Amino acid sequence: MRRLVVAATPGAVAPMRLGLLPGAYQEPEDFLRAGFADAVRSRNLALDLEFVAPELAHVLDRRVLDRLHGEIVVPARVAGCRSVWLGGASLGAFIALAYAERHPDALDGLCLLAPYLGNRIVTAEVARAGGVRSWQPAALAADDEERRVWALIRRLPELPLAVHLGTGRQDRFGHGHALLAAVLPAAAVDEVDGGHDWDTWRSLWERFLDRLAVASASPAGAARC
Repeated sequence: MRRLVVAATPGAVAPMRLGLLPGAYQEPEDFLRAGFADAVRSRNLALDLEFVAPELAHVLDRRVLDRLHGEIVVPARVAGCRSVWLGGASLGAFIALAYAERHPDALDGLCLLAPYLGNRIVTAEVARAGGVRSWQPAALAADDEERRVWALIRRLPELPLAVHLGTGRQDRFGHGHALLAAVLPAAAVDEVDGGHDWDTWRSLWERFLDRLAVASASPAGAARC
């Protein structure tokens, strides 16, 4: 799994590490071009970034979740990171959610920027039920990743997992984002003008980092930013 690591302090391990996955047909370098690492540096945050590029074949057969565990999350813990987050943009955020569904105790938080949340059939199913709290999934097949992600979303209020959702008001996946936002605390949801694009995601990222900087300065640290 190809990845780019941007350390807060070269040669040292920051107390927090965040792995970010790009959207479909995108690459880790897109995060750099969009200024994600520069935004962290400008705030002097003790945050190591790991931009991850799963191979398409691994995404299609779900091996990406095992690769993330063995190559990203576990090594971060072994290195001494106290807080390990996973996230991404669009499909990358969906993969982060799918990982959390499989390993709900492995992460401290999720940073979800405009997540893809499944096809319209699945999101309409959740909406018809009156929202994710009322939705009652049937027995889930092992490869039904989209409904498994919604089953995780349904459980989020019960999990000790910090979640940050960022979305653009004109995002084409906004209907699904609203369903997800309904189960999150208001402080965990950020919305700005914009669509499903890097300019919007950069704006949301900046705002996430501002919240993280405030949380890091508190006694509880970044655990519940």
